[in-house]
Amino acid sequence: MRASQQKLCAWIAGLALLAGAAGAGAATPQWRWVASWGTAQMVPEGPNELPAAQWRDGSLRQVVRASLGGKVLRVRVSNAFGTAPLALEAASIARAVTAGSPDVDAATIRPLTFGGQAAVVIPAGAEYYSDPVELPHAAGTDLAVSYYFKGEPARQTGHPGSRTTSFTLAGRHEAEAKWPEAGKVVRWYALADIEVQAPRGTAAVVAIGDSITDGYGTTTDGNDRWTDFLVARLAREKMTIGVVNAGIGGGRLLRDGLGPNLASRFERDVLGRSGVTHALVQIGVNDLGGQHRAGEDTPAARAALLEALKVAHRQLVERAHAQGICVIGATVTPYTGSDYYRPAPHNEEDRQALNKWIRTSGVFDSVADFDAALRDPAQPERLLNALDVGDGLHPSIAGYRAMAEALPLNALLSCGAAK
Repeated sequence: MRASQQKLCAWIAGLALLAGAAGAGAATPQWRWVASWGTAQMVPEGPNELPAAQWRDGSLRQVVRASLGGKVLRVRVSNAFGTAPLALEAASIARAVTAGSPDVDAATIRPLTFGGQAAVVIPAGAEYYSDPVELPHAAGTDLAVSYYFKGEPARQTGHPGSRTTSFTLAGRHEAEAKWPEAGKVVRWYALADIEVQAPRGTAAVVAIGDSITDGYGTTTDGNDRWTDFLVARLAREKMTIGVVNAGIGGGRLLRDGLGPNLASRFERDVLGRSGVTHALVQIGVNDLGGQHRAGEDTPAARAALLEALKVAHRQLVERAHAQGICVIGATVTPYTGSDYYRPAPHNEEDRQALNKWIRTSGVFDSVADFDAALRDPAQPERLLNALDVGDGLHPSIAGYRAMAEALPLNALLSCGAAK
């Protein structure tokens, strides 16, 4: 371990000793709320919607993996894209038993309350925290959040790219350990964050981007996105840092795609999260590829897009720095082999130009060179075959592991003011 990492770990351990007597209430001078898990919200449409019948007198159990251990936690329930108030009748949290199963450890079931009440109505466009609840757990623990609803939302809020099984069951069952007749859906709904009380000074990084961040091509319930591999790497290095994945498949920086554009969601998905000290931004392949696919890549349009991408990145950095958050710029990975975008040589020139700017402009506090980690040395415009999921655009699981290993850990040891 580097000396700087050892220094950080010793500092955090010292804070933990000083803060050992903290209770389950609000954050104290020694403790603060830090995001341990989170996801990006959007409007589920078409097959990504949960059928209305499963909301009506229905229970929903969703499993997530905590990146930080802790004793006290809270849950953030989201109605960010709702067009009417969302009535949540009851909720609970517990430690999950087995990946891919709806069952939880009965001894760990804790009811979630909101201002001391089991039921809560969340206004349209809003997100609410639960009251703090004591549930000791280690980093890497799978936690199950269970909801009970009487009716469906006017418009749903969720995250279709969960790569994790959620469970549905008719009737009220949020306080029950076993759900033997549960239905399955690979989506998350109305669930934004789990936060833990952590020693003040604990860092957290939000990775925000497109399907490469979201984990396209990974296995259901396998927790093998690149951010999951980063959590494992941090554990090996004994670095206590929260990791949140805010990727959206098909996402772009400048225009809405399958979800809202990144510039518009940066406030909610990065700046609005508790305890965030670092943001890693990897975005641009769908902006560049989409322009070509739409037949809009004239020389003038290409030049304008490159400039607009740089301006938007600068804006993200300025907004983050205003909150004391460092920004790690990530290079755009190769996509010449993509059958979806089928880029021309001039599109590769634009990718290279953007990557050179990310590496050398000095706009970012540090750089994660994912391009260098994934490209074929003999054909740098293409992904290395062994790291390609097979579509010329997305990494394989081995590729996601390579991305996690490519992130310079010293980038997570500098700057970032406690919020």
